[in-house]
Amino acid sequence: MDSRNDEEAPLVLVSGEDRKVRAGKSYTRDVHMLSISFLLIFLAFGAAQNLETTINKDLGTISLGILYVSFMFCSMVASLVVRLMGSKNALILGTSGYWLFVAANLKPSWITMVPASLYLGFAASIIWVGQGTYLTSIARSHAKDHNVHEGSIIGVFNGEFWAVFACHQLFGNLITLTLLKDGKEGSTTLLLLVFLLIMTFGTILMFFIRKIDGEDGKEPVGSSMGLVDSLVSLPRMIITPLLDVRMLLIVPLLAYSGLQQAFVWAEFTKEIVTPAIGVSGVGGAMAVYGALDAVCSITAGRFTSGLSSITFIVSGGAVAQASVFLWLLLGYRTTSGVLGTVYPLVMAAVLGIGDGILNTQISALLALLFKHDTEGAFAQLKVWQSASIAIVFFLSPYISLQAMVIVMLVMVCVSLLSFLVLALKVESVFTRDE
Repeated sequence: MDSRNDEEAPLVLVSGEDRKVRAGKSYTRDVHMLSISFLLIFLAFGAAQNLETTINKDLGTISLGILYVSFMFCSMVASLVVRLMGSKNALILGTSGYWLFVAANLKPSWITMVPASLYLGFAASIIWVGQGTYLTSIARSHAKDHNVHEGSIIGVFNGEFWAVFACHQLFGNLITLTLLKDGKEGSTTLLLLVFLLIMTFGTILMFFIRKIDGEDGKEPVGSSMGLVDSLVSLPRMIITPLLDVRMLLIVPLLAYSGLQQAFVWAEFTKEIVTPAIGVSGVGGAMAVYGALDAVCSITAGRFTSGLSSITFIVSGGAVAQASVFLWLLLGYRTTSGVLGTVYPLVMAAVLGIGDGILNTQISALLALLFKHDTEGAFAQLKVWQSASIAIVFFLSPYISLQAMVIVMLVMVCVSLLSFLVLALKVESVFTRDE
């Protein structure tokens, strides 16, 4: 049988094993709970982050820069922490950093915000490596128990997660708009308290996801042999993934995925949306961005079945975002009237489509190509994403919009070219292994 046909096999049950298949453990409940938990936590954190520079001025900007630098360095050791703790425990501990960061905004000062930002960098690194590891592991277990194609399940699970996660922009901005619309004294404090309550529910929900099979047998964190061996192997865990030509070819795409998110947060809302439709229009534009991000995430996930489909979908998303950058560079001008409102919303929609594609397809790609080092692969994702985001936050005040757009256009072209080289080099080997 042609291995390519096997790679793109549809999500169906093997007819002769129907009864045994249906008796297998279903992990869809855990996907639902994980997705909703992340939605609750990040609708609060995302909205608070959007307000950070408005509420806390320079303190807010520097706090976000510190956060993403900490995130970058902590991601280098996050795979070790997740392996020692187990992915479920890492997910639970990771939520605490987001809660403390939002709580610090109740009394913003250098004493509260800087430590909270540093700790959130650590918490973010382990929650995201834990998320990638957990979702990939339960997708593989589900595929094995139900005798279905692994690539399809990974695509479906990632599609659902990122679709639900993308809704945090929509719901977070709606809550912010509702509570801050009157501008009354104390409304910001009320907003932060509501966010803390929502995040608490998200953390509680995280306790109810099931542990991955086999994690009960992990060495406890206090075990001297397990800890010493892990510390000795730490440099190898950080460096080894970068010795793999496949990872080197993916790195530009990982870095670009962080750049395009930071571009939307730091540049697009400030330089494109605000001049065209005002500060009040930022929430609407981000809601459009989040809605299209969500729709595209679940759609792209449903069509993901292997490396060939990932290559096609990623190429489409990259071309879509590149078209926005070319529009900004060559032809866009702020105008009045209906078109002046429509243009930024159309751009937000296209950028959201691209982000949804990148989130689902990069996660699926790492899960499929790095089966024997899932934690290390997702740690590399967060290292390069957070480094890119930190660079944008620190450089944004000093470079023009045109220069930033040129950087984005160059990076999307380089990352797509590198990814296509990867597809050409490893697809035949990958499908043969499958």
